[in-house]
Amino acid sequence: MKILDINTVYCGDSRQLMKQIEPESIALSFWSPPYFLGKEYEKDNTYESWQQLLKEVIELHFDILKPGGFMVINIADILAFQDEKMPRIMGMNPANRKCAVTREMILRAKSEHPDYNRDQLAALLNCSEQTVDRRLNGNNIRGGKYAAGTHVKLVGGNLEQYAYDAGLFLYDKRIWKKDPAWANSRWTTNTLKAVSETEDLYVFWKPGEYVVNRERLLPEEWRDWGYRQIWEIASVRSNDVHPAMFPIELAQRVIRLYTDKGDLVLDPFLGSGTTALAAIQTGRNFIGIEMMEKYADLAAKKISNEQAVLCLDLF
Repeated sequence: MKILDINTVYCGDSRQLMKQIEPESIALSFWSPPYFLGKEYEKDNTYESWQQLLKEVIELHFDILKPGGFMVINIADILAFQDEKMPRIMGMNPANRKCAVTREMILRAKSEHPDYNRDQLAALLNCSEQTVDRRLNGNNIRGGKYAAGTHVKLVGGNLEQYAYDAGLFLYDKRIWKKDPAWANSRWTTNTLKAVSETEDLYVFWKPGEYVVNRERLLPEEWRDWGYRQIWEIASVRSNDVHPAMFPIELAQRVIRLYTDKGDLVLDPFLGSGTTALAAIQTGRNFIGIEMMEKYADLAAKKISNEQAVLCLDLF
C-alpha cells in the first residue's frame, strides 16, 4: 500500500485515504467536519450517516497520531435540528401580528356559530383561514404547518464517546467566539432563541508523552489566548469560494499551540485549504484530504501560490 506523501492535497474519501497515512506520524489533526446543515456536499446525508462518518474518521486517528499527539475538532451544535416528535407550537408574538384577530375572538365566534367551518369563521372575522388555523393550533412558524419542528441538538457528547471508544481522551475544550451569525439565525425574530456566535474546539489526546513548549508563543500570546478558553476571532468576511470557511487565525493558533516547527498536521476535511495554508505559514508540514474535486483543486491552487510566495521570501 502506498503511503501518502506530505505537503500534498488528496481528493477522495478520508475514510479510505487515512488508511494510507504513515502510522504514528501525525502530531496534530485539526478539522471542521460537514455540519449536517443541508449544504451542497451534505445533501445526501442523514443524521445517522453523518454520525457514522464522524465515528469512522475519529477511529482512524488512533493509528496515525503520534503517541502524545492531538486531534482538535472545530464544530458547533445543531441549533435547528428537525424532529418529527417536536410539538408544533409557536411562540406568541403579538407585536408581529398583521391581523388583530385573537384566539379568544375565534373561540367566541365558534361558540356562536358551532356549524361554521374554518373558511366561514375567517369570512366572519375578516381574516384569512390560515390566521384562524394559527390562532387555534399554534402551528410551527419555522417552515410552515407541515414542516417538522426544530430543537437544539448537542454533538460534543457523541464526539467524546467516539473518541473514547477509539482510545483517545478529551483533553481540553476551547470556545471560538465569532461574529454573530445573523443570516443563519432567522428564527430569533419569532422566538426567545439566541443568535449563534460561538463554535467549540474539542481537543482529544492520544496517550503518550507530549511537549509543553513555552517557546511556541510569545509571552503576550500566552497571556492573551494561550491560557484562555475563549478565543475571540472575527469570522471569514466572505464565504464566496466555500460555504463553511473558518479564519486562518483559528488554524494558526491551534497549530502553534499543539505542535512544533517541522511537525506534520492533518486535515481530513480540507475544504478550501485553510489548515494547510496555516501549516505552511507556521513552518509545519501537512496532509490535506478533500472529498469534492472542485474544493481540492481550489485548495491545491491556493497552497501552490502560498508556497511560491514563501520561496520568494527566502531569496
